[in-house]
Amino acid sequence: MSSAPVPSPVNGPSLTRALSLWNLVVVGIILIQPTAPMPVYGVVSQEAHGHVVTTILISMVAMLFTAISFGRMARAYPSAGSAFTYVAREVHPAAGYAIGWSMALEYILNPLICVVWSAKAALNIWQAPGYAVWAVFFACLFTFLNLRGIRSSARINEWMAAGMGLVIFAFLVMAVRYVLRLPHLDTHLFTTPFYDPKTYSTPALFTGTSVAVLTYIGFDGISTLSEEVHNPRRNILLATVLVLLFTGVSSAVQVYAAQLIWPQSIPFPDVDTAFVHVAGRAGGVVLFQLVNLTLLVATIGSGAGSQLAAARLLYGMGRDNALPKSFFGAIEPIKRIPRNNIVLVGALALAGAFVFSYQLGAEMLNFGAFIAFMGVNAAAFVRYFLRAEKKTWSHLAPPVLGFLICLYIFCSLRTPPLLGGLAWMVLGIAYGAWKTSGFRKNLVTFEVPSED
Repeated sequence: MSSAPVPSPVNGPSLTRALSLWNLVVVGIILIQPTAPMPVYGVVSQEAHGHVVTTILISMVAMLFTAISFGRMARAYPSAGSAFTYVAREVHPAAGYAIGWSMALEYILNPLICVVWSAKAALNIWQAPGYAVWAVFFACLFTFLNLRGIRSSARINEWMAAGMGLVIFAFLVMAVRYVLRLPHLDTHLFTTPFYDPKTYSTPALFTGTSVAVLTYIGFDGISTLSEEVHNPRRNILLATVLVLLFTGVSSAVQVYAAQLIWPQSIPFPDVDTAFVHVAGRAGGVVLFQLVNLTLLVATIGSGAGSQLAAARLLYGMGRDNALPKSFFGAIEPIKRIPRNNIVLVGALALAGAFVFSYQLGAEMLNFGAFIAFMGVNAAAFVRYFLRAEKKTWSHLAPPVLGFLICLYIFCSLRTPPLLGGLAWMVLGIAYGAWKTSGFRKNLVTFEVPSED
């Protein structure tokens, strides 16, 4: 496995190129969710000592550089591939396998933290069943939806995004109303969310940033639509950057308003659902339950969708013999779904909900995501700078800065997620090395689709 496999042409039917730049931007916003900063708000506030707005903006800058690398790699490989494909083709197949394994950690942990958060949010509505019952309910719900082959249509997703937008607008209106009614207003109140000299700490800021990046997780999914968009070499890059800018600005506004309402010095009743309590302070019981229900619905959609994505990723790795094909590469013949993988991911999410806190799961998820992001930046650096006949700063700066910022934030992760993530990587790399006799055999054959 000393060199990348030679791509083979696509045989048979191919995907239809029907998406415009605007379609891509809408899909990207739906993938990330307009309410993305709300579930992580409490954890980030706790770790960054209240500097949530600053962590959101730092994360946006880091992701923008990485987004440029994703977009440029989509130019080179306009297929429904991923970071795995980019790194395997440009750096080394063994490195590509490691990136694929890190992505598996990201994809598997996403439904797990959705189960944890949904169970906590459900307790805000009805406490009697208890956390354990709610965790079992949501893990089974996600699995049931995917085993039934139910998928939300693009139209439903757009309506959900619009509904979330209305809830965000209602929250912002109530936040302005709340702040204007405060007995004392001074400039310090409005600058503290960005910088508070009493609590500021650079290590704490970047530890919080390592969690805040979860706000943007999902933007890389835009590149998987390369086979279905017009002019992918241009539109993938533009859409990814536009989606990140929109998400960053929207998220900063939401958390800024939240910090004005709830000072960092006052502890939250529950860190995991802190934003719901902020909404309650601003708009009373009605807004509390509205935001809680909105986030619960969004998390159910995200949990079910991420479980399906995890199952499909495992299926792809099994089909290509990177994992045991008889189990992971199997398709249920009637509904034509990777049933084994769906059930496995559901079982892992359920078991993990009793072991992982939301914060630990989110940080370990970001462990996998950051490795993938650094891999894409490395692939873009190799292709567009090292191998380029004409070397330019525009091809050097984004991947290098993206890699270094991601590396710094990655190193700011707390020790438990670092150790857990490293154990996962050691397990995967050891299996990959055994499977390929020291990575001397090819794991996959890449397909390059037509751009017609």
